[in-house]
Amino acid sequence: MVLAASLIITTIAIGLLVVYGADVAVGYSNEDGQGFIPFDHKTRGMGLGLPALILPIIAFFISRKEPSKALGGMIIVSGILIIIGGAVVIGNADPEEAKESGRDVLSETIPLLVAGLIQIGLGILKIKKS
Repeated sequence: MVLAASLIITTIAIGLLVVYGADVAVGYSNEDGQGFIPFDHKTRGMGLGLPALILPIIAFFISRKEPSKALGGMIIVSGILIIIGGAVVIGNADPEEAKESGRDVLSETIPLLVAGLIQIGLGILKIKKS
């Protein structure tokens, strides 16, 4: 029962990451930069990105005593998707715009990369315990 809930939670997280990535990709291809979800980047990140960061970690801890290579693999996939998203943010950052707004894109993205690495580590740990 706990393992099934963990698999569902992690599937939801992966789904949120895929939708988030697709919305960002559509935004990059549009002239106005707007994706198919009518929110700004901050709201979209809070609504889709934050749960996708937290859910796999919750899934790991609620099923920590249950062996499951599938769950470990899914947690690794979510971590990889987060790292890819962070790399895209860093790669597509406009230095001129960042300078004008006073944003430091790298320091804003480092926590994302760390969270992705933590998820990958938890996924590897889950697989090793299985």
